[in-house]
Amino acid sequence: MVREGMRGDDQQQNHIFSYLSPEERVRKDHPLRAIRTMVDEVLTQLSRRFDAMYARVGRPSIAPEKLLRAQLLQMLYSIRSARLLMEEMDYNLLFRWFVGLNADDDVWDATVFTKNRDRLLEADVAKEFLSRVVEQAQTKDLTSDEHFTVDGTLLEAWAGAKSFQPKQGKSSPPSDDDPGNPTVNFRGERRSNETHESKTDPEAWLARKGEGKESKLSYTGNLLVENRNGLIADAEVFQANGTAERDAALVMLEKLPGPQTVTVGGDKGFDTHGFVAECRNLRVTPHVAQNVERRGGSAIDGRTTRHAGYALSQRKRKRIEECFGWLKTIALMRKVQHRGVCRVDWIFTMACAAYNLVRMRNLTAAVPAV
Repeated sequence: MVREGMRGDDQQQNHIFSYLSPEERVRKDHPLRAIRTMVDEVLTQLSRRFDAMYARVGRPSIAPEKLLRAQLLQMLYSIRSARLLMEEMDYNLLFRWFVGLNADDDVWDATVFTKNRDRLLEADVAKEFLSRVVEQAQTKDLTSDEHFTVDGTLLEAWAGAKSFQPKQGKSSPPSDDDPGNPTVNFRGERRSNETHESKTDPEAWLARKGEGKESKLSYTGNLLVENRNGLIADAEVFQANGTAERDAALVMLEKLPGPQTVTVGGDKGFDTHGFVAECRNLRVTPHVAQNVERRGGSAIDGRTTRHAGYALSQRKRKRIEECFGWLKTIALMRKVQHRGVCRVDWIFTMACAAYNLVRMRNLTAAVPAV
C-alpha cells in the first residue's frame, strides 16, 4: 500500500518583508509582456509631449504613462468602471506590474484617477498614441499601404431617452410621482434631432441601425482598416447624422500619405456618386459594394468591378466587423461612458490602439514547433 506524504497545515502566516517584485511574479511568456514592450516604446516617443502638458512646479500628479497603461488595462480586461479598475489594481500584481506600480505602492483613489485622466482627455494624446502604434506595425511589415476598408457603427451615448427633450417648450409630463425615475409616455410625440436634444449629452443624436430598429442617442464610430492583417489605421467619431460614415471616411482617406494610388472597400452605404467622385479626387479607387437599388443606379460600373482586386476588396472588407466586435464586447464601446464628440472620440481612439496592440502581439507571437 502506497501512503501519501504528511498533510500540510491550512494556515496563513503574514510575512513582515517580501523579496518578490511584481516583475518576478509575471511569467516570461505572459501575453501582456509583449504588449507592455510595445506600449513603453510609444510612451517614450510621447515623453516630450507630456513634458509640454505639465507645469514644472507644483504638486506632482499621476504620471501620464501610468494613466495610459491603466486605461489600456481597463479596455483589455473589460473592466466597466474606474472604481473597479482601482480595486483590481489594489490586489492584482499583474495589473500593478503593467501599470508600473510596486507591490507596496498605494493605489490611487478612483476620483483622483479620473480627474488626472481628464487632463489627457482634453489633449490629442489618443490620436498620436494610435499613430505611433500604427508606425510600429508598419515597421514590422504588418500593414498594407495600398488597400483599405472603411465603415462605421453606432456607439450608444451615455444618455437616456428621457433626457431627449424639446429644445423649446415643455417636455412630456411624467405619468407617475416617482421623483427618482419617473415614467414618461412618449407615444404620439414627434421627436427628431431638429426639435429635440439631450439635456445630458447635447451632442448625442437620435439614430437607429435600420428600418424597424429602436432609435437611441448615439455617436458614429468610424474606422479605416488596412486589408493585409485587419489593423486599424485611423479612427474618427462623428455625430450620428445620415452622412457621418461617408464624411468620416473621406477625412481619414485624405490623411493617407501619397502619392501612390490606393483602394478602399466599403458596403452599399458608400455607393453614392458624391462619395465615389471625392474618392477619385483623392486618388483613391473606390471598391465599394454596388447598390443597384439606389435611385439613379450604382456609381460603380464595370470599369471597376471587372478587376480581380475589386472582388478581393469585397472579401477583405468583412474584417472590419471583427474590429467593431472586439471594440464593443471587449473594450466596452457598445455604450460609451463619456459625453461629447471630443471625449468619445478620445476613448474610442484609445480602444482602437488597444485592439491593434492585441492583434500585433498575436501576429508576431512565435509559432511553437510541432
